[in-house]
Amino acid sequence: MKLVIWFTVPLLIGNMFQQLYSFMDALFVGRFIGLNALAAVGATGSLTFLIIGFAQGASSGLAIPTAQAFGARDERGVRRSFVASIWIAIMISVILTALTAGLTMPMLKIMQTPAAILQDSAAFVRVIFLGFSASMAFNMLSNQIRALGDSRTPLIFLIIACIVNIALDFLFILVFKMGVAGAGWATVTAQVFSSLCCVWYIGKKIPYLHLRKEDMTFDWPEIKKQLTISLPMGFQMSIIAIGAVILQVMLNTLGTDAVAAYTAAGRIDQLATMPAASFGVTMATYVAQNLGAREYARIRQGVHQTMALNCAVSAILGALIIIFSKPLIGLFVSSSQTHVISMAQTYFHFNSSMYWFLAILFTTRYTLQGLGQTGVPMLAGMFELVMRVIAGLGLVPLLGFTGASMANPLAWIGSVAVLITSYFHTMKKLKEKERQQELARAGAADAEKIE
Repeated sequence: MKLVIWFTVPLLIGNMFQQLYSFMDALFVGRFIGLNALAAVGATGSLTFLIIGFAQGASSGLAIPTAQAFGARDERGVRRSFVASIWIAIMISVILTALTAGLTMPMLKIMQTPAAILQDSAAFVRVIFLGFSASMAFNMLSNQIRALGDSRTPLIFLIIACIVNIALDFLFILVFKMGVAGAGWATVTAQVFSSLCCVWYIGKKIPYLHLRKEDMTFDWPEIKKQLTISLPMGFQMSIIAIGAVILQVMLNTLGTDAVAAYTAAGRIDQLATMPAASFGVTMATYVAQNLGAREYARIRQGVHQTMALNCAVSAILGALIIIFSKPLIGLFVSSSQTHVISMAQTYFHFNSSMYWFLAILFTTRYTLQGLGQTGVPMLAGMFELVMRVIAGLGLVPLLGFTGASMANPLAWIGSVAVLITSYFHTMKKLKEKERQQELARAGAADAEKIE
């Protein structure tokens, strides 16, 4: 448990700083440009999640074979995995940048983005899509570093990049008057900087990832192996995001105030759920390394203890968010926006009270993925999609903003319903492997005594 916590804490702080990109963008545009600008940035959230979420999921998948090879002390396997990750990251970046950059406005119109914020929304998200390769590069490189057990260094680079992002937000928005597009350029520039930091650190400090000329080959069998893990994890995030896009479409029909309230509450929600997500990501690396080392008992023990701790921390955070919801929303909007504040508080009542359940989701999903299982987590993502569609198309017309606030908890329930059965079955199989190991060791000890 001590190892898990020491790995998770830097990861948690790093994830929180990564979320501060969007948090600070929303804070700057909401406070210094206006409520419509805040809504414009928020209206693109599900759309950027659809694309950036794929990068995050796929890059997490690329790190799993690296962690398994590292756990088995296979230095050549680590380098092969790293090279394959680079090729895949390049291919994904080229394809998605080409697909998204020119389709920004049509996608926003399909989502029924309110006319008052349409141009600003397009200006912001177009910059994010053009800078997709920077996001992909940083996620891939930082996950490769974490796969070798180092979660502190990516944290340092994230903190520095977040400071850069805040400084550029100030410069681009307040000094150069670039509007919401300035927030986008600040985020992309900070991600380029953090990617370069990762490249520099790998070259200086990580011999396992030092590549030779002969390593830089297009190893199709290794790439295919990587794709079987990374693509399902990327698509799983995108499937979840499709549900968020549909929900955003219905939310847009409720008007600018509703979009602004959902945006502000969602930014706080993203930060508050970082501990649950960070413990989950830790489990992916933890179980992958221990699987490579055939330490089945350590897998079960670490996962069970992490599950209990994750649920406890998430429940406490949820209670604190509900208690202090009004001053937290006040960071984004003025006190005179009472209707927006009231809607945001409704969001917290439904979502924050269920953080402990989200902790179960993250722990079980990343554990299964770390063990190389992709089918069940992807099916769970489909169930999240279905539940968000039900909330968007059924509850929003019926209950308005309250229906939109119920979407996430319903999605979490649908996902856990799929994951939990596979999780218990997998833990049972690991226990059996552990028993077989003990029998083999006992037999070897008896044979040694006879000799």
